[in-house]
Amino acid sequence: MNPKTRTRISAAGILVTLGVVYGDIGTSPLYVMKTILADNGGLTTASRELIIGSISLIFWTVMVLTTIKYVMIALNATNHGEGGIFALYTLVRHQAKWLIYPALIGGAALLADGMLTPAVTVTTSIEGLKDVVFHNWEPVHDQSDVIIITVVILSALFIIQRFGTKAIGHAFGPIMTVWFTFIGVVGFINMLPDLSILKALNPYYAVSVLTSPDNKVGIFILGSVFLATTGAEALYSDVGHVGKANIDGSWPYVFVCLMLNYFGQGTWVIQHASDAKLGAVVDFNPFFEMLPGDWRFVGIVLATLAAIIASQALITGSYTLVAEAVRLKLLPRLKINHPTVNHGQIYVPMVNTILWIACVAIVFYFRTSAHMEAAYGLAITVTMLMTTLLLFQYLRLRHVHPAVTWLMVLFFGSLETMFFVSSMIKFVHGGYVTAILAGLILLVMYIWYYGNKVRDRDEFGSAYVDLDDYKDQLVALSHDENYPTFATNLVYMAKVKPGHMIKREMLYSILDKRPKRAQAYWFVTVNVTDDPYTATYDVDMLGTDNVINVQLYLGFRREQRVNVYLRAIVQELIDSGDLPAQPQKYTMSDGRNVGDFSFVVIQEELSPETRIKPFDKWLIQARVVLQNWTSSPATWFGLEFADVVVEHVPLILGRRRRPVLRRVKH
Repeated sequence: MNPKTRTRISAAGILVTLGVVYGDIGTSPLYVMKTILADNGGLTTASRELIIGSISLIFWTVMVLTTIKYVMIALNATNHGEGGIFALYTLVRHQAKWLIYPALIGGAALLADGMLTPAVTVTTSIEGLKDVVFHNWEPVHDQSDVIIITVVILSALFIIQRFGTKAIGHAFGPIMTVWFTFIGVVGFINMLPDLSILKALNPYYAVSVLTSPDNKVGIFILGSVFLATTGAEALYSDVGHVGKANIDGSWPYVFVCLMLNYFGQGTWVIQHASDAKLGAVVDFNPFFEMLPGDWRFVGIVLATLAAIIASQALITGSYTLVAEAVRLKLLPRLKINHPTVNHGQIYVPMVNTILWIACVAIVFYFRTSAHMEAAYGLAITVTMLMTTLLLFQYLRLRHVHPAVTWLMVLFFGSLETMFFVSSMIKFVHGGYVTAILAGLILLVMYIWYYGNKVRDRDEFGSAYVDLDDYKDQLVALSHDENYPTFATNLVYMAKVKPGHMIKREMLYSILDKRPKRAQAYWFVTVNVTDDPYTATYDVDMLGTDNVINVQLYLGFRREQRVNVYLRAIVQELIDSGDLPAQPQKYTMSDGRNVGDFSFVVIQEELSPETRIKPFDKWLIQARVVLQNWTSSPATWFGLEFADVVVEHVPLILGRRRRPVLRRVKH
């Protein structure tokens, strides 16, 4: 979606928003009431007081957490239109150092919970087909069929991610419009026989059911109710794809349709609570049971499509979070593709693969949606709590009245703490799976973030050196005929910091490891811009004609074919007289005056000479492993077909000590 469409409400924008943003929260009617009834003993034990109280809890939970906190407050806290917990952290990180902790914890929990959402939503919808016969056709015979169909659907979904969310959004938008209209109409029709269900609009019933004897699980019912609003954080993460204006314009319709369906389910359950035959149904789900005749088949088809879209919402949200984490140096550098001209729409191959493997593994491990639902939602309560802490800092940064900011953090913090406590019962029933996943992601983030801190700190000044201090040696080496020519143009992809500060190992590679003679030494920094097709550069010759710092500015849609761009830059510098010609004696191109290129890729290995604290040393070692395991510089900068030399260099940190040796005389 282009920037103009994202900043204003439009029919096309709302259609894409329905397809991209609301899949997760839009499928919550598939399992919320089902889970509440299962926790309280099933359909036949459900009383009017329990149902009205539960519906009231659902209504006010979605109203307070999704509508007020996220739609009305959080969507105003975006970073150049991008949302999510990492975007929020970017806005407030300079307020206090400790804010990195809620960002790391919340981001890890959200990514972990996103691995469970596709599995639980698709499995739930396919289970609706069990033991159902349509005109002598039984599409699903048992749970094994459910698992196979679910895995096939999930695999297909992850395969199509490479084509971008623009095409997916336009395809899914009309389907989600039909879905929300369908669940709203079905809910309204089932609500008509007993409009007393509207008493649930009174928050008194939400509070009273928590201590009611009809509610057999007490406050722990909140763990099931919370499932109705799990998509709120994904909604915030996806704002960069569609824009705040289109979410503001579409959410009221989505909210009304969701509530009509919950109220309809509540009325239907009250009317059929005494039906022993229904109470004996395995995997009883009021959403499907209240659909009459062949309408159930229609509902299952739409639910399956909506479940796929729910998965899409979490996948695109995960891409956005990971991209922001990479920019914030919370995760290792990963290959990020932009399948469309829109900055908000991205595709991260490695993340896509990890999510696919995790989702399929979860399906095979839990096998049924009931087991998945027991684990679902625990991690997201943590993310919401962390978002509340960051929003508190954001409101302070915007100079909102202190009374308002404290009221916000105390109100939402207390509410979300209650949901977290009530969800803790899920830990032993499968919540440990998302806790383990979140812990692993958090560990990777911690290693990368604090590993960078240890590596880059200036305590000993050993990680970075000033390029100006070594340019004379580089110039002399380039003219020293005692050394063979390594390449005409020797190129290092180096993030040159202000003051010409450069990683020590770059110069170690040229001067110490084996002197590399070249006619020109290039230190190239690639800067990715928000404009999709930027292609500019800036050159700093450092007062020489063969030591050059190039700042390359490429739009996010530009392929980073650095070898192609650099050859063009060299030609322009030669034509302008800023660089001596590089005539080639042997060539297939007449008059060629641009020489050959050799790109050196550095792989760090922690040196035994490093003298730092044991824990810091472990962090650095783990960081080096992650750096070498993730996207290589050759792939990142599009150098797959260039002359690339991979070189291992020692990473030496801390105060250096000369070895103590004693000469033995004979």
